[in-house]
Amino acid sequence: MEHFTDLQKAHDYAKWLSFKYRQQESKYGVVHGPCDDYVVCDKEFMEDLESKFISSPNEYTAMTYDHIQSIYTDDDPLRFMEEIKGMVATVHGETLRFLLHYKIPLDKWIRYELASRGYDLNHEWVGFDKAEEIWLTDN
Repeated sequence: MEHFTDLQKAHDYAKWLSFKYRQQESKYGVVHGPCDDYVVCDKEFMEDLESKFISSPNEYTAMTYDHIQSIYTDDDPLRFMEEIKGMVATVHGETLRFLLHYKIPLDKWIRYELASRGYDLNHEWVGFDKAEEIWLTDN
Protein backbone atom coordinates (compact mmCIF):
# COMPACT_ATOMS: atom_id res chain seq x y z
CA MET A 1 0.00 0.00 0.00
CA GLU A 2 1.23 3.42 -0.93
CA HIS A 3 -0.21 6.72 0.30
CA PHE A 4 -0.38 9.83 -1.90
CA THR A 5 -1.65 13.35 -1.36
CA ASP A 6 -2.22 13.79 -5.11
CA LEU A 7 -5.10 11.79 -6.58
CA GLN A 8 -3.71 11.80 -10.14
CA LYS A 9 -0.34 10.48 -8.98
CA ALA A 10 -2.12 7.75 -7.03
CA HIS A 11 -4.07 6.79 -10.17
CA ASP A 12 -0.85 6.77 -12.21
CA TYR A 13 0.79 4.42 -9.71
CA ALA A 14 -2.26 2.14 -9.57
CA LYS A 15 -2.26 1.87 -13.38
CA TRP A 16 1.44 1.04 -13.33
CA LEU A 17 0.98 -1.71 -10.73
CA SER A 18 -1.99 -3.19 -12.60
CA PHE A 19 0.14 -3.26 -15.76
CA LYS A 20 3.25 -4.57 -14.01
CA TYR A 21 1.35 -7.43 -12.36
CA ARG A 22 -0.99 -8.14 -15.30
CA GLN A 23 0.19 -11.76 -15.57
CA GLN A 24 -1.07 -12.39 -12.04
CA GLU A 25 -4.28 -10.63 -13.08
CA SER A 26 -3.87 -8.27 -10.13
CA LYS A 27 -5.97 -5.12 -10.21
CA TYR A 28 -4.96 -2.01 -8.34
CA GLY A 29 -6.89 1.13 -7.66
CA VAL A 30 -7.21 4.09 -5.35
CA VAL A 31 -9.33 4.45 -2.21
CA HIS A 32 -9.70 7.33 0.21
CA GLY A 33 -7.09 7.07 2.94
CA PRO A 34 -7.38 7.63 6.66
CA CYS A 35 -5.49 10.94 6.67
CA ASP A 36 -7.40 12.75 3.93
CA ASP A 37 -5.06 11.14 1.42
CA TYR A 38 -5.28 8.45 -1.27
CA VAL A 39 -4.17 4.86 -0.90
CA VAL A 40 -3.18 2.58 -3.75
CA CYS A 41 -4.14 -1.00 -2.99
CA ASP A 42 -5.15 -4.19 -4.72
CA LYS A 43 -8.74 -5.22 -5.30
CA GLU A 44 -8.73 -7.82 -2.49
CA PHE A 45 -7.60 -5.26 0.10
CA MET A 46 -10.16 -2.76 -1.17
CA GLU A 47 -12.91 -5.34 -0.71
CA ASP A 48 -11.65 -6.09 2.83
CA LEU A 49 -12.04 -2.39 3.58
CA GLU A 50 -15.57 -2.59 2.21
CA SER A 51 -14.65 0.39 0.09
CA LYS A 52 -14.79 1.27 -3.60
CA PHE A 53 -12.07 2.40 -5.93
CA ILE A 54 -12.13 6.05 -6.94
CA SER A 55 -12.82 5.91 -10.67
CA SER A 56 -10.18 6.84 -13.20
CA PRO A 57 -9.96 6.73 -17.00
CA ASN A 58 -8.56 3.45 -18.33
CA GLU A 59 -6.04 5.08 -20.63
CA TYR A 60 -4.06 8.26 -21.11
CA THR A 61 -5.51 9.46 -24.42
CA ALA A 62 -7.09 12.44 -22.65
CA MET A 63 -3.96 13.34 -20.64
CA THR A 64 -3.89 17.08 -19.99
CA TYR A 65 -0.99 19.54 -20.02
CA ASP A 66 -1.67 20.13 -16.31
CA HIS A 67 -1.09 16.42 -15.67
CA ILE A 68 2.17 16.51 -17.64
CA GLN A 69 3.27 19.65 -15.80
CA SER A 70 2.64 17.95 -12.46
CA ILE A 71 4.88 15.06 -13.57
CA TYR A 72 7.62 17.44 -14.72
CA THR A 73 7.59 19.43 -11.48
CA ASP A 74 7.17 16.52 -9.06
CA ASP A 75 9.97 16.41 -6.47
CA ASP A 76 9.47 12.66 -6.02
CA PRO A 77 8.33 11.36 -9.42
CA LEU A 78 7.12 7.86 -10.12
CA ARG A 79 10.01 5.96 -11.74
CA PHE A 80 8.18 5.02 -14.94
CA MET A 81 6.88 8.58 -15.46
CA GLU A 82 10.39 9.91 -14.91
CA GLU A 83 11.65 7.53 -17.61
CA ILE A 84 9.00 8.74 -20.06
CA LYS A 85 9.87 12.35 -19.24
CA GLY A 86 13.55 11.56 -19.73
CA MET A 87 12.97 10.01 -23.15
CA VAL A 88 11.24 13.16 -24.36
CA ALA A 89 13.38 15.70 -22.52
CA THR A 90 16.66 14.44 -23.98
CA VAL A 91 15.60 14.55 -27.64
CA HIS A 92 16.81 17.58 -29.61
CA GLY A 93 14.09 20.21 -30.08
CA GLU A 94 14.29 20.12 -33.89
CA THR A 95 13.72 16.37 -33.79
CA LEU A 96 10.67 16.83 -31.57
CA ARG A 97 9.29 19.47 -33.93
CA PHE A 98 9.95 17.14 -36.89
CA LEU A 99 8.03 14.34 -35.14
CA LEU A 100 5.03 16.60 -34.62
CA HIS A 101 5.17 18.27 -38.01
CA TYR A 102 5.21 15.02 -39.98
CA LYS A 103 3.04 13.09 -37.51
CA ILE A 104 5.61 10.33 -37.06
CA PRO A 105 3.77 7.30 -35.60
CA LEU A 106 5.75 6.72 -32.41
CA ASP A 107 3.55 3.76 -31.52
CA LYS A 108 4.91 1.96 -34.61
CA TRP A 109 8.50 2.77 -33.64
CA ILE A 110 7.83 1.36 -30.17
CA ARG A 111 6.20 -1.77 -31.64
CA TYR A 112 9.18 -2.27 -33.96
CA GLU A 113 11.60 -1.95 -31.04
CA LEU A 114 9.60 -4.44 -28.95
CA ALA A 115 9.45 -6.91 -31.86
CA SER A 116 13.24 -6.69 -32.25
CA ARG A 117 13.64 -7.81 -28.64
CA GLY A 118 11.84 -11.13 -29.18
CA TYR A 119 9.37 -10.92 -26.30
CA ASP A 120 5.56 -11.02 -26.21
CA LEU A 121 3.10 -8.68 -24.52
CA ASN A 122 3.88 -10.20 -21.11
CA HIS A 123 7.65 -9.99 -21.57
CA GLU A 124 8.03 -13.73 -22.15
CA TRP A 125 10.58 -14.88 -24.72
CA VAL A 126 8.83 -16.08 -27.89
CA GLY A 127 11.60 -15.54 -30.45
CA PHE A 128 11.96 -12.89 -33.10
CA ASP A 129 9.55 -14.32 -35.68
CA LYS A 130 6.71 -14.70 -33.17
CA ALA A 131 7.47 -11.28 -31.66
CA GLU A 132 7.19 -9.72 -35.12
CA GLU A 133 3.85 -11.46 -35.56
CA ILE A 134 2.64 -10.09 -32.23
CA TRP A 135 3.99 -6.54 -32.41
CA LEU A 136 3.98 -5.72 -36.12
CA THR A 137 0.49 -6.84 -37.02
CA ASP A 138 -1.80 -3.83 -37.35
CA ASN A 139 -4.89 -4.29 -35.24
